[in-house]
Amino acid sequence: MKVGLTYDLRSWYLDRGYSMEDTAEFDKQETVDAIAGALHKMGFETEPVGNCFQLIEALASGKKWDLVFNIVEGLYGDGRESVVPAILDQYKIPYVFSGPVILGVSLNKYLSRLIVSAAGVPVSPGMLIPTKEDIKKCNLEYPLFIKPVSEGTGKGINEKSIVNSFAEMKEMAEWILSRFDQPALLEEYLPGREFTVGVIGQGNGSVAIGGMEIECKDNLPYSVEYKENYQEYCKYFPMAKDVTEECKKVALDVWIALGAVDAGRVDLKSDRNGRICFMEINPLAGLHPIHSDLPILSRMTGIEYQPLMEMIMKATLERHHLTL
Repeated sequence: MKVGLTYDLRSWYLDRGYSMEDTAEFDKQETVDAIAGALHKMGFETEPVGNCFQLIEALASGKKWDLVFNIVEGLYGDGRESVVPAILDQYKIPYVFSGPVILGVSLNKYLSRLIVSAAGVPVSPGMLIPTKEDIKKCNLEYPLFIKPVSEGTGKGINEKSIVNSFAEMKEMAEWILSRFDQPALLEEYLPGREFTVGVIGQGNGSVAIGGMEIECKDNLPYSVEYKENYQEYCKYFPMAKDVTEECKKVALDVWIALGAVDAGRVDLKSDRNGRICFMEINPLAGLHPIHSDLPILSRMTGIEYQPLMEMIMKATLERHHLTL
């Protein structure tokens, strides 16, 4: 079986003048190499394709694949993660990971909150700030947490993201609206422990394989700087037994409610009463074998990179009714 590999290589964009922050979500060549190596060990043939622009060129030249392993994050707009799966759908080429609707809704943290909350999953009270005029409408209880509504990898999050007054909130909201050209999401701050849980599969057949607890230096937010330098700023621990069952249940409820497939992560945090609440879902999780959260938490549960990749591919092949 021939598998095309679609990905956003960070160096490709840096060479064209994009900043480190602009490209924070993109991958290194070693991630692509690790994915290809794992697929080769399973007996797949792989072909590097690249980003959405390179995919369009390849399809226009007549190239086809039996399956595409897609980790493209995209560059512009709140539907950027949806571009590659939407293109592949039109060509009727099956692919690994969730489709355009799921990726679009999941990237928009406000929309994902609405769906998850309607399914009965606990979320912190929050509101959307689409314009400067909406800042004055805030009636939430301080302290609050503020972030761009459609960013990933901690972009737009820093030491000022926890706000304790209207003035602090106004400053951050205006900065987010200007810097990221998108609404700000405002939520009552969850002061408790933070977790991320890995999920494999789809629907009622989904399995929470385990998770880890995240502690950041000086209890500061899990920002893009902290994520890129996690060995200096963060500590990761296997989930303690007292929270494992609740975290896995909440993660699975989120995964099923949003219709995510194959593999990904669900980020959780406990409120002031210790209740586990939904924060974000990442159905297009990083797959660097050493530094990405999903492989890290998988190792903590005894699942090394190759078996993790095999679990992902097994879920994908079953979903598409394919055999190797």
